Amino acid sequence: MKPLSECRLYAFVDAAYLQSRTPREVTQQLCDGGADLIQLRAKNSAPDQIRRMAEAILPLTTRAGVWLVINDHPEIAVETGSLFCHLGQEDFFDAGHTHGSQLTKLAPRLRMGLSTHAPGEAERAIAAGADYIAVGPVYATGTKPAAQPVTLEYVRWAAAHVRIPWFAIGGITLRNLDELLAAGGRRICVVSAILNAPDIVGACQQFRNRLLSAWP
Repeated sequence: MKPLSECRLYAFVDAAYLQSRTPREVTQQLCDGGADLIQLRAKNSAPDQIRRMAEAILPLTTRAGVWLVINDHPEIAVETGSLFCHLGQEDFFDAGHTHGSQLTKLAPRLRMGLSTHAPGEAERAIAAGADYIAVGPVYATGTKPAAQPVTLEYVRWAAAHVRIPWFAIGGITLRNLDELLAAGGRRICVVSAILNAPDIVGACQQFRNRLLSAWP
């Protein structure tokens, strides 16, 4: 597995975007396309269903050297050996947690990412021991239609102030990627622009190549 600091492209197996495809099929395509991390996100699925999906795709990500991240359910990450979980602000802080060490009691190797939508949330997440943060939604996104875009202003702030790995997220496409890169983004999360593409492997490769060309 790559060190998190060297990861660029963060892709998703999102149950809302599977269409007629299986999680394993999409996972393999994301791995073949060069994703560095893959998050399993199934907001409307029961924990047992998410666990079965994680167990099905983890052998694929492990063989490809790709981190598997479990959204919302750190206990499933621990049970399946996924090592990474991702939580929203409300899922972590509103649940009474104050530091990531409270989660690592479940498993010492468990690592955590937190969503952030403003500088204050980023600072709070970093102080809480997040291994990485997500910065967004940068643009309007159908994945979270009610969320107000944070715009490139927050991306510029993160580029200037955040020293742990951070990933821009929300409405990122090949059309707006250049302006995101110009604002200082170097790692991205992409959902619909990859999962809705007719060629998932090719879409991943295009995003990855653009990211690598911008890296100093």
